[in-house]
Amino acid sequence: MSIFAGISLIFSLSACGGGGTPGDNTGSVTPPVQVSPPGVPQNVQLTSGDSVLSLRFSPPLSDGGAPVSGYTASCSADGQTRSVTGTLSPLLVDGLRNGSNYLCTLTARNSAGSSPAVSISGTPAAIVSSGEFQGNIVLGTPTDNSIHASVYSAAQSGSISLRAGIKTGLYDISTTPVAMTAGQPVDILLASLKPDTRYYYRLQYRSNDGTVSALSDEYSFQTARSPGNSFVFAIQGDSHPERLNSQFNDALYQRTLLTAAADQPDFYITSGDDFSVDTLDPNTITKDQVTGRYTLQRPYLGLIGRTAPVFLVNGNHEQAARYLLNGTPDNVAVWAQTARNQYYAQPAPDHFYSGNNTQVPFIGNLRNYFAWTWGDALFVVIDPYWESPVCVDNPFYGGVKRSSLWDITHGDTQYQWLKTTLEQSKARYKFVFAHHVMGTGRGGIELAKSYEWGETGNLFSSNRPGWQMPIHQLMVANKVSIFFQGHDHIWVRQQLDGVTYQTLSEPADPNYTLWNADAYLSGDKFPNTGYTRVSVSPAGVKVEYVRTYLPKDEGPGKVSGSVAFSYTLP
Repeated sequence: MSIFAGISLIFSLSACGGGGTPGDNTGSVTPPVQVSPPGVPQNVQLTSGDSVLSLRFSPPLSDGGAPVSGYTASCSADGQTRSVTGTLSPLLVDGLRNGSNYLCTLTARNSAGSSPAVSISGTPAAIVSSGEFQGNIVLGTPTDNSIHASVYSAAQSGSISLRAGIKTGLYDISTTPVAMTAGQPVDILLASLKPDTRYYYRLQYRSNDGTVSALSDEYSFQTARSPGNSFVFAIQGDSHPERLNSQFNDALYQRTLLTAAADQPDFYITSGDDFSVDTLDPNTITKDQVTGRYTLQRPYLGLIGRTAPVFLVNGNHEQAARYLLNGTPDNVAVWAQTARNQYYAQPAPDHFYSGNNTQVPFIGNLRNYFAWTWGDALFVVIDPYWESPVCVDNPFYGGVKRSSLWDITHGDTQYQWLKTTLEQSKARYKFVFAHHVMGTGRGGIELAKSYEWGETGNLFSSNRPGWQMPIHQLMVANKVSIFFQGHDHIWVRQQLDGVTYQTLSEPADPNYTLWNADAYLSGDKFPNTGYTRVSVSPAGVKVEYVRTYLPKDEGPGKVSGSVAFSYTLP
């Protein structure tokens, strides 16, 4: 080729979009990319465990021009070297000797080779337990990357911490020890977790005088499921622990909760009337008495709450209701909702939950209605008691309830939030939870066409201006799968306009009563006692009523833990 032919070729390439200007051949040839080993891993931290060292880290600042393909951690001591490889933090080096000081190195690698090593040392050690932690753990507000653990002991003071990991017995996460005072709950946040992952954890307790160093059993929990993944949740009706023998038996309640916990549900929902203050004297009631209703449930809900985060639905007997507010911090409503939020971690709006943003004087964020998505399902908890300006069901101080059922309401703000939540959700299944239809009355679909819940005539438009449709019709339009309610102390399955209305049994009624059966004119009806197990999968939803009995009451057809009735939804 002549020199002129070469010049002609350069200009030809440029004219065809080579990216240069005449006489500029910088865009005609792409120089080869120079790949080098990556930089060193950043923020390396080491955590010691029983026969294990955990190395947590961040990616290198530079990948060297090629993606980082993995990491290698090696720990050496006393002539022993253990190495592991992986693609994500943390790396767990196990099989180590407790008490030996190991020098560990961590490198990153890509197609060009390995980075320089980062060195860090640590000593694995078994946790020595002497004594016992006399308290309980109730998990709450799980998300895709975090969970809260509420720890409470009525008798012990000291320091507490959590150790957690994705493998049983191997804990690469360790929280900073925090002080705990007897009679006061402590909230511990486990953050930076992986989504759709089961974690295992133990609680470490040390007394203030150093005489007790206790380690709890290993428990586990699940972070938020991804769409398409199956899971189980469980739910109970009104527990009423203040109604001894008539509707509550201590041993039966424990048996119900332990049976439900054995199902390993991702979370557990209570449907209200679990912290009733109605039997307290309204003339002499105190904040401590109201708080006592919430501490009473801690040993019970701890049986399932240590593995399944607990969500609370507000009931009428809790008296956490707007009509009782008096502009001061000294009233039953403030005491009840404050104790509720103090002793049980409940959701406030964030990246994972939506809900009530209203700030109430002397309480703060109410956390009384909220929603979240888990796997293929949307979960929505609503509350008629805080939003209604008048008493919804039973006046704490006696007297007339209200002049008309149009006077009680879920409120404009909650309604619009519910409407938006249902309309914007793309979840395959939608579940709505409340203590009861409208918060009062008896029955399920028998009340679902009444007042703001289902009245469709002129009375609705005149009494609820700005509402597009009643709540039942809103659920129908947005294909709600199941509406769950308590209040009536009976297990009933009904359907209306494609929505299943599921009323829930009590979990601890020793008389196994078929309460309020006459209020239900149709449906599948069963007496107490038990809980409801719901299995959610891409193939459908399965709902099971699991009966529980005291040992003395078992017999043919009455086996504790057996399924009395089940149904499926596509």
